[in-house]
Amino acid sequence: MAQVSWRAPDELVAQVKAVAEREGRSLNEYLTRVLTAVVDPDTADDEMAGLRERLARAGVLAPPTPAVVGPDPIAVAEARREVAGSGVSMSDLVSEGRG
Repeated sequence: MAQVSWRAPDELVAQVKAVAEREGRSLNEYLTRVLTAVVDPDTADDEMAGLRERLARAGVLAPPTPAVVGPDPIAVAEARREVAGSGVSMSDLVSEGRG
């Protein structure tokens, strides 16, 4: 786990500590939750949703990362049918010293 130093005005640090204490969290836990909300749109509970909304209004919410979409399963199946069995077998490659 990494450790990070944070430089901020004393008044801001005091305010963040007060909010963390009010929520019954350590400063570390509170800052971790805030930063998670900034970068992870899947943080779904009501508290995190409210936090994400405030961060969005402040203009500091990270844009969601695009979902990774795999290849079309139908196209993959068609490609397999087209090339299945058309290559050189592994046993032939090995016996020829190319494997």
